[in-house]
Parts: sequence; structure tokens; C-alpha cells
Amino acid sequence: MVKGQIIQSLSGYFDVLADERIYRTRARGNFRNKKEVPYVGDWVEFKADNEREGYLLKILERKNSLVRPPVANVDRAIVVTACVEPKLSTNLLDRQLASLRNNNIAPMLYFSKADLLSQDEREKLVKLVDYYQQYFPCFIFSKEDPKEIKDDFLGQVSSEVIVVMGQTGAGKSTFLNLIAPGLNLKTAEVSKALSRGKHTTRRVTLRQIQNNLIADTPGFSSFEILDVSKEELPLLYPDFVALQDNCKFRGCLHLKEPQCAVKAAYEDGTILASRYENYVQFQSDIAKRKPKYN
Repeated sequence: MVKGQIIQSLSGYFDVLADERIYRTRARGNFRNKKEVPYVGDWVEFKADNEREGYLLKILERKNSLVRPPVANVDRAIVVTACVEPKLSTNLLDRQLASLRNNNIAPMLYFSKADLLSQDEREKLVKLVDYYQQYFPCFIFSKEDPKEIKDDFLGQVSSEVIVVMGQTGAGKSTFLNLIAPGLNLKTAEVSKALSRGKHTTRRVTLRQIQNNLIADTPGFSSFEILDVSKEELPLLYPDFVALQDNCKFRGCLHLKEPQCAVKAAYEDGTILASRYENYVQFQSDIAKRKPKYN
């Protein structure tokens, strides 16, 4: 029995890295019986007579996991958000950020395709990024500045599992090609009729880039509501947490409570309008969510 880490998942096969060798494995039937699904990033115990025929025996304890994309034991996330094509969605961005915080994953925000914006659109983007920059590392990039990405981010972290995530067509594969040109990952144009990108990434793979394992993952066009309670949601907003001690009521949900510091900050423009309005929608989604019974 050998211990290793899953670095690729494709069509029921799992490639496991152990002792600088890669073993192709399959999950035994007991995983289905226990309703366990191996994720890329999982540390596992497996048995293999050779590098092409192995079987997973056990998934070791995870420190966290994401469903979209399906990756486990993540240290950091690069959230790629397109400025245009597809249209920038702060709603999707805020869902992703809350989900990452809920899993104790440190995010970095990259706003792609800024070179396609008009001057007025660029100025609006800068104001938006300036707000998020207060709480998360942010970069605006285009095809001309991969060196900044390498020097300011990848040069500062090491031996981490990093997931690149974002909407379909946001430019995740393009981003990885910029920082690691040797990958030559396939990219595709965005369908203007649907404002959705074609899925150029069909599998989840951890790639060795500058001493880190970075996951190139399939894109998506939606992101489900978080599996959190109405009381937990405001704690996933660092900008709200910074103000919550000024609310009149302890445990304020920042909705209808009087003398709420977060609502006051929203009304005077201190909190980004879309940020608060997305939060209200998420709270509404949680309230409508059907209860789960064990």
C-alpha cells in the first residue's frame, strides 16, 4: 500500500503522484457504496502492481474541498473574472469569494480582457477593483503583462495547491498559458449569441508550475448557493465583519435590523452597492432553500 496525491481525474481514472512517479488508478466499488468521490488534490492510499494498473483503497482526511471545481486540499485560489465576453458578474464573483472563505482558501482576483474595454469602462472597472483590493489581492491583466503575475504572485508562494477557477470563457487557460507558455493549453472564443465560452478544459489536472501544483479546471456559467446558514453568511464577508461590532444587535444579519452599521455603510457608499445587494439575494436564496433531513 502506497500513499500519494491525485493530480488528474478523467473518465473514472485517477492519476496519482507518489515518489516522483505517476500511477493510473481506479476507485474500487466500495467508494460508491460509501458514496465517496475521489477529488484531484486528495491524498490517498492505493495499491499498484505497475504504473498503469492500480486501485484506490482509501481517501485520507481532507482539510477542505470544492465541488465546482472538484478539488480537495486547496491552499489558494486564483479567481479569473472576465471584464467582457462574458459580461462581468459581481454576483458570481461574490458567490465564489464566500465559498472560498467558507473553506479557508485564500483568494486572489484576476480581471481578464481589460484590454477590450473602452476608457469609460476601464475607469468603472478600476473603481470596482479598488474596492475588492481592500480585502483581496487583485490584478487587472491582459496579454501584455504576464511578468507582473509571475513576479507579484507566483514568486511569493511555494509548495501550495492552487486552483484556477472562473466562469466559462473567462480566460483561465489563457491565464495559464501566460504564466507557463510551455503548457500550450487549448483556448476558444466566446459564443456571442450565448455569452458563454466553449468548454476547452474537460478534465481537472494539477500541473507543476513554479514549485506549486496549479489546477486547470472546467469552467461554469453558474454557481450554486452556499451550503451555509443565514447566521454564517455575513461572517464570510470580510468587509461586513470589519463593521459588525458597530451594529446595535449582536449577531446582526444586516437585513432589517435597526442601527445596522453594514446597512449604513451601504447607504453612504462605503460598502459597494452590488456587494450588499448580492448578499441580500444570497440570504433570500438561503431562506428559500429546502431543509435537509438526515
